[in-house]
Amino acid sequence: MKRRLLSKSKYLNGLQCPKYLWLLFNAKDKVPQPDDSTQYVFDEGHRIGELAKRLFPDGIDIPSDDFIGNLNKTREVLQAKRPLFEPGFYIDGYFSRLDILDPVEDGIWDIYEVKGSTSVKDINIHDISFQRHCAQLAGLEIRKCFVVHINNLYVKNGEIDLQQLFTIVDVTEQVDEVAGSIVDRAEGMWKVIASPTCPDIGIGPHCSDPYDCPVTWCQECLPEHNIFNLYRGGKKCFDMFNRGIFFVKDIPSSMKLSAVQQIQQNCEITKKPFIDKKAIREFLNSMQYPLHYLDFETFSPAIPIYDGTRPYQKVPFQFSLHFVGNQGAKPEHYGFLGDGNGDPRPGFLSELKNHLGNDGNIIVYNQSFEKGVLTELGEAFPEHNPWVEEICNRVVDLYGPFRNFSYYHPLQEGSASIKKVLPALTGKGYDGLNIGKGDDASLAFFNIMMGIYSEEETQKARQDLEKYCALDTEGMIWIVNELGYLCKI
Repeated sequence: MKRRLLSKSKYLNGLQCPKYLWLLFNAKDKVPQPDDSTQYVFDEGHRIGELAKRLFPDGIDIPSDDFIGNLNKTREVLQAKRPLFEPGFYIDGYFSRLDILDPVEDGIWDIYEVKGSTSVKDINIHDISFQRHCAQLAGLEIRKCFVVHINNLYVKNGEIDLQQLFTIVDVTEQVDEVAGSIVDRAEGMWKVIASPTCPDIGIGPHCSDPYDCPVTWCQECLPEHNIFNLYRGGKKCFDMFNRGIFFVKDIPSSMKLSAVQQIQQNCEITKKPFIDKKAIREFLNSMQYPLHYLDFETFSPAIPIYDGTRPYQKVPFQFSLHFVGNQGAKPEHYGFLGDGNGDPRPGFLSELKNHLGNDGNIIVYNQSFEKGVLTELGEAFPEHNPWVEEICNRVVDLYGPFRNFSYYHPLQEGSASIKKVLPALTGKGYDGLNIGKGDDASLAFFNIMMGIYSEEETQKARQDLEKYCALDTEGMIWIVNELGYLCKI
């Protein structure tokens, strides 16, 4: 059997799903290109990798865009006895580029694998074990293996402190534990690749573990209101699916369901919403005017940009606020969007204080997010901390009635997110917006801030951001109004 080139990334794909591996070699057109949000994650990984190279200041960067050139250059500089960045090894069908290969003494090396995560994951061990295998096949003696990952406790203060930003973990023992099965796994993968037919692999937990699989057509064959929409169904959804239970409405009575799952099933059967008028009425009556409908947008760079921030910390750059002075009053809208020049948090805080006033409830959707952002702002700017604590005490979570299934509509498909609740309850939604989810908003602001967009693109992105964030808060008003109408019926 002729061996196709099995790279490190393809090997990891094969560990996750043989079907995915087969498609990558035999039907690549069925594997979609990464979307903008996924590409951003890849780009962040590249930026992290470039920073990590500075931990080895005398290293040699080997170009990786030319396959043959990379292999030739690697052989050429192995004798230099200096750290090597992106050295490539191709032996017997195995191929891998190593992030960092560091000389210990004559003929003995350490491997450093750089990751954007904040801890060592199981998949990282398989990753670096494959790299070591390739290096050993090429005749190198590897002493130790290390994973270099982000330290999310590091707080930036001035120039990035690389020694604090990165944590280096010796994973040699874990690599030894999985290394013995590499050959058997790889042989199995080559058989899968050479097969004339795609493996018949069903849907399972592997579809999102350790990564979300981009090959969505496996799920596209699923009908509407399928078993995977069961609220917090978890792995038992796969068990039921494999037993031939494809719809929530068909879950047998012998299967124990939670109270909210039972509500969901009843709604699927009757095709009507569930409305607990008493609970909804109590919730609405608890809201004290004036009402401030509030939503934040944040971005979370892996490498902190502003002093006083940590890796992956949620940095708020935008808010939308709809103010309703009393019942029946016309909403007034206010907003803030950072200009992309410098830390947006001081301006964000200042504008927020100007518009939130001293009384009335602040209505958010999923309070843990907004409260978490506010708490971190109070910690970063201690002079505002008393105000932040007061604000948090005024917050009311509109997510509550939907999380508790005081209202549930079959169109929600087991979700209580505002993206599902708004169209199910009001018939209005996010269709037609150029920015329609939080990840897209974060990426747009990042591109503005980093100067990636042209002036025209920046202007367009800012308009799209304002429309998206404003819809989140206006949508909450529509939801509250509709809940009030349902309670009067």
